[in-house]
Amino acid sequence: MKQSIAHVALVVRDYDEAIEFYVNKLGFELVEDTYQPEQDKRWVVVRPRGDGMTSLLLARASNPHQETFIGNQAGGRVFLFLQTDDFQRDYAALVEAGITFVREPKQASYGTVAVFQDLYGNLWDLVEFADGRG
Repeated sequence: MKQSIAHVALVVRDYDEAIEFYVNKLGFELVEDTYQPEQDKRWVVVRPRGDGMTSLLLARASNPHQETFIGNQAGGRVFLFLQTDDFQRDYAALVEAGITFVREPKQASYGTVAVFQDLYGNLWDLVEFADGRG
């Protein structure tokens, strides 16, 4: 059996502001942006550049209950892990792009890591694993 995670849904306030952040600040690629008139929503998929297959489905909150989860997808814990093959390069690029880091880079037994916030406050690890894989 071969399985993988294709998409992770990320609840957002607005499609366009989320695309702006993920594509223009984090450097992700916009994979798809398709309007779905029957549901009055868009299917918006972004993913990091590289050979990874997992992508984010940017899902606009459609009711007040869903809105309460914007920026708190994981209850205040790190939610997503952005793996890099060159920590210093990507850390410098994200700082230059104005990304807010809430924990500075540190060396750990598994590699180099720093924690940043996305535009809504969700926490991410930027990580370069010591063994090259997660």
